[in-house]
Amino acid sequence: MKKTKNNKKILEAIDASKVYEPIDAIKILKENKYAKFNETLDVAINLGIDPNKTDQGIRGVTNLPKGTGKSIKIAVLTKGDKQTEAKEAGADLVGENELIESIASGKIAFDLLIASPDMMPSVGKVAKILGPKGLMPNPKLGTVTQDIATAVKNAKSGQVQFKNDKAGIVHAGIGKMNFDDNDLLENLKFFYTSINKSKPESVKGSFIKKVTIASTMGVGLEINLAGLR
Repeated sequence: MKKTKNNKKILEAIDASKVYEPIDAIKILKENKYAKFNETLDVAINLGIDPNKTDQGIRGVTNLPKGTGKSIKIAVLTKGDKQTEAKEAGADLVGENELIESIASGKIAFDLLIASPDMMPSVGKVAKILGPKGLMPNPKLGTVTQDIATAVKNAKSGQVQFKNDKAGIVHAGIGKMNFDDNDLLENLKFFYTSINKSKPESVKGSFIKKVTIASTMGVGLEINLAGLR
């Protein structure tokens, strides 16, 4: 975190070395926010994994009970009747070969790409563009599916994808700072539980080491794990 004038004021007001009960941490972050935009509540979960071992990496998707408060643009690659299904479910962009050509030319006007299985050979042609941006459809994340309508509705209603980084930490935005305190708490507990359930069998000992929450521009506060169970 950059030591801006506002952050210095917050650091003086908050004891960042303390471990907080989840609801207290949420209230403190709200009381000390200063950004002119509606910040996101971000969570960082430090895991007891070896990120270099492929069998210890975690990746998945979960639907937050209170949504994320973020509107996302969804593109769907599919054919025939499935295109109508996608549009009716609320997809922002729907297409077949013309959408692949648009991606190939570097035009990416979406945050999430969903594809029906029959489109995956075509998706392979633009994998080098989608992969580095984290936009490659994946069956494990529910973004390669025959049930296009459900996938679109889930993504629109507050779905969060998660994946550990090279340091073994999972980061996610779990709601907006103008959410009700208890709604943020419910999302936080739900996300924590989802990560806990993702523990790989090869991981021995404690899986979740530390949970920290922060607003987009604020300081990070460590959470008492017992308060999340």
